[in-house]
Amino acid sequence: MEKELKHISKLMSLVLRHQPETIGLRLDEQGWASVDELIEKMNAAGNHVDRNTIIAIVEGNDKQRFAFNGDQSKIRASQGHSLAVDLTLEEQLPPEHLFHGTAVDFVDSIFEKGLQKQRRQHVHLSDNATTAKAVGSRHGKPVVLIIAARAMATAGFTFYLSANKVWLTGEVPPAYIRLSETL
Repeated sequence: MEKELKHISKLMSLVLRHQPETIGLRLDEQGWASVDELIEKMNAAGNHVDRNTIIAIVEGNDKQRFAFNGDQSKIRASQGHSLAVDLTLEEQLPPEHLFHGTAVDFVDSIFEKGLQKQRRQHVHLSDNATTAKAVGSRHGKPVVLIIAARAMATAGFTFYLSANKVWLTGEVPPAYIRLSETL
């Protein structure tokens, strides 16, 4: 059962963040999809999904990747979209420092070009080094970068805080990045 939930969760990430057309799903401008339509389309694509499965995935996801609207009739990914969606996030003043986890192989390029959003809408940052290290470990030997977030905000860069507490910004220039010595 756990393996099937993981498979369904990964499929939900794919269709709610990147490729809804994979199962013929429609997202609105804010990235919301009908829960009933998601269930219908996932089942039509050969997956066994019901409302309880979707609820279990949303509530059981430690990173809170997905969110329901108030009456649980709609669902969306909390952040990480490569699609153009308006998450209706309000600008937030970040703490003095935020953190970004990456693999050691990417450090030289990051110090040359900065952190770029790549195919996503934003660069993702964490409020703690432990989470950043866990993220970085998914890509190889982890490295934690310290971001001078408050200085960036003072210089005019915009920050948002997603529903699942991931800090988002458009880019991080090299001048605001330093390597963490502690991890």
